[in-house]
Amino acid sequence: MSQPCSSNHARPATGPRPRSSTSSTSLNFTRRDFLKTAAAAAGAVAAPNLIPASALGRDGYVAPSERIVMGGIGLHNRGMHDLKWLMSEPDVQFVAICDINKANAERIKVETEKQYGANSCAIYRDIREFVVSRPDIDAVLSATGDRWHALAAVIAMRAGKDIYSEKPSSMTIAEGRTVLETAKRYGRAYQTGTQRLSEANHVFCIEMAKSGRLGKIHTAYAHIAPWEAAEMNHAWMPAEPEPSKDDLDWDAWLGACPWRPYNSAYVAGRWRGQYDFHTSCIGEWGAHTFAQAQAGLGESLSSPIEYEYVNNDSGDGMVCHFKSGVKMILARDLDKRYWHGSCGERFDGTEGWAAAADSYGKPDVSSPGMLNDFKKIVGDYMGRTQRPMNHMRDFLDCVRSRRLTVANASVMHHSMTTVHCANICMWLKRSLKFDAAKEEFINDPEANRFRSRAMREPWIF
Repeated sequence: MSQPCSSNHARPATGPRPRSSTSSTSLNFTRRDFLKTAAAAAGAVAAPNLIPASALGRDGYVAPSERIVMGGIGLHNRGMHDLKWLMSEPDVQFVAICDINKANAERIKVETEKQYGANSCAIYRDIREFVVSRPDIDAVLSATGDRWHALAAVIAMRAGKDIYSEKPSSMTIAEGRTVLETAKRYGRAYQTGTQRLSEANHVFCIEMAKSGRLGKIHTAYAHIAPWEAAEMNHAWMPAEPEPSKDDLDWDAWLGACPWRPYNSAYVAGRWRGQYDFHTSCIGEWGAHTFAQAQAGLGESLSSPIEYEYVNNDSGDGMVCHFKSGVKMILARDLDKRYWHGSCGERFDGTEGWAAAADSYGKPDVSSPGMLNDFKKIVGDYMGRTQRPMNHMRDFLDCVRSRRLTVANASVMHHSMTTVHCANICMWLKRSLKFDAAKEEFINDPEANRFRSRAMREPWIF
């Protein structure tokens, strides 16, 4: 399935990859073929209205040759939201869904064909078959459960596809490193679904911190989910009769995770809180907020070097120290000290503070006057970086331009490394020191064993 690096760099900067030539058929072009073609052409002239404007790139439609052809992997719940977002972009053509759950795949097919027409979406069950049998697909949207995010991304990128992957995008430090190295080796555009990095309120706070408008930043706060625990369940749910493989492929659903008996509750979403499938309350929101906080601290390409254990079940209040001396504190924030919404971040500096979370009209700031330059700060960011306030659009633009996305594989890996280190700290119930450059814990073999997990064949990198 792997391909040489050079074979994946040939896409033009102004559009999707060119389609393969069909010149071999022209060598056998006969007089009968010519007459058939001429008759068809005459019919087209006689009835030009039979060709829709969308097929010709007229009336505001993007011509088919300029569309980004996309497929999906495991689109359900959050994935359906992402799919509708994706289909709102006029230069996208969605053509295939890969899902081991037959009902989910058929639901996606119905939804997409409302927009793209009957029989426009193919269904696949095996991700390996899907990526190699569709050379026409430029990029894929992946919104599987956490356990599949990294492996699906690697399989897709090795087959020459760009990928938008939902978060949390890795289950271990080793998985994140593999995703990053694969994106680099195969020259793939990769975007992790930390969409608040492309939302104006969060961008404003990040820019306030990075620009020095808050003075010297000494502390950032990052939201972790206010439910479940850092210590996850290792027990198996009771066995139930497996559905037919045609309806749901249970072995493929498990993927690289250890085998366990089928239980319908897993498929319904109760895989959360299970060690084999989830990244805990820390990863649930930290996959977003650590990336947000680290961006404002200028630490997007690194991770903290020390994690202070806190004696509770969630990691609430854990202090993470960066090499620069700046601190990031994990907060459930049940008393609304730092923000009043979800997935928030806050930056405290010597000259003030700024915070944002979901459902905000404008960020919270220590001084109302700081908001006077809100539009200018966000506008300057967009002008300087040439990034839109639209995470999916940023991905699609980078599919065309071949530059790094705002939440590229490096950003993902280093923020998720922070998630994994914080989890390991809570699991071992002691403070840890981490060499961020080597990506290993210092003089701690027990902690280092948690940097990776065994993968069950055939679902291996």
